[in-house]
Amino acid sequence: MGLGGIVPVGAGLAGMIAGVGMAGGHPAANLAIDSHIRYLSGLLLAIGLGFWSTIPDIRRRTARFRLLTALVVTGGLGRLYGIAVEGLPPEPMLFGLAMELGVTPLLCWWQGRVATAGAQSG
Repeated sequence: MGLGGIVPVGAGLAGMIAGVGMAGGHPAANLAIDSHIRYLSGLLLAIGLGFWSTIPDIRRRTARFRLLTALVVTGGLGRLYGIAVEGLPPEPMLFGLAMELGVTPLLCWWQGRVATAGAQSG
């Protein structure tokens, strides 16, 4: 969990700081897009911090974990739709997609198993 949280926290911070420059653009070219990227990066940072907040007592944080997973998967579905209508983005975005629609749901499944095992033994 700790390692998995590095991606949203790191990408969120980078996007908040660099804005559209994170993707190679220039903020002055489109201030609305830059502002939107910084906002969404802040959300990504908060999601990563939210996942990290489950670590101390992960067995009892199922509702939080599932909500955060739903947010991430919904974002991934938006990215997947973009691929369907616009084509493939650069590799870092495909890495994000794999995290959103692959790794995060698997971690949620794992957390559910940990919570169930904890409830049965405790």
